[in-house]
Amino acid sequence: MSYIGRGTDSISNVEVLDNLTFDGSASYTLQKLSTNFVPSSANNLLISISGVVQQGNFSVSGSTITFDTTVSASDTCDWILHYGTGLITTVADGAITEAKLGSNAVTTAKITDGTITNAKLQNSSITLNGSAVSLGGSATVGGSNTPAFEAKLSSSQSFVENTDVLVQFNTEEFDTDSAYNTSTYRFTPQTAGKYYVYLSIGVDTGGDTRLKDNYAMISKNGSNIKISYYNYQGYRIRFSTAVVSAVIDLNGSTDYVEARVKGSDNVANLSVASGEYSTFGAFRILE
Repeated sequence: MSYIGRGTDSISNVEVLDNLTFDGSASYTLQKLSTNFVPSSANNLLISISGVVQQGNFSVSGSTITFDTTVSASDTCDWILHYGTGLITTVADGAITEAKLGSNAVTTAKITDGTITNAKLQNSSITLNGSAVSLGGSATVGGSNTPAFEAKLSSSQSFVENTDVLVQFNTEEFDTDSAYNTSTYRFTPQTAGKYYVYLSIGVDTGGDTRLKDNYAMISKNGSNIKISYYNYQGYRIRFSTAVVSAVIDLNGSTDYVEARVKGSDNVANLSVASGEYSTFGAFRILE
């Protein structure tokens, strides 16, 4: 069977390199058409100097050829031939140019994990909610819900019925930015934003079964803005829990929130229960 084209015996893989100009040293730079050339190996080079073919008396590193002895400046390089390896040759280091790569030729399967650095990315950061977030290092995307705190009572707090009373949450469970004061019982965060504030109030009558109403109240700057009100509609009980929460804008400097309570009626020994029965807390909402 015949084939269109020339036979493999007509295909040459020999490259002619630029002649060297000797200056009395041992090392020189190999070039082809004035561009540095990296041979496959020293064994693939055949060199003629002053009419004498050289082979095996030199080494190569990259595009540098180093002879075993210095070459006199009076010597002449007749020619340098580079022989490939058969019809399919091993590509020399650095020989593949950008133009030789096809579009989308390099796939993710050919990229080792962790080898792409920030410098190789067009942009080293992205913007989330108006803030730049680094793509490298240990940056956390999205930020954290701080300042945040939660507080409880170390012991029960007595209070007078039908009176709006500040609850003295004096024991911190956590306080990320030292924004809660266990003496004034106020949360005054120094970061502006919207805060989710939550309050649970357990009211105890000390055995009396005449508790009728229970109010849990969140106040901002001294004014109640969210109230949870339980009315037992004629029934009288001895213990009650009221829960309330709110999303509140705080200016990050002077605004503060507090927890307040009120209960009724005709009960002599009202108190806010301590421990797990009563909790006051807040955290900043990411926007």
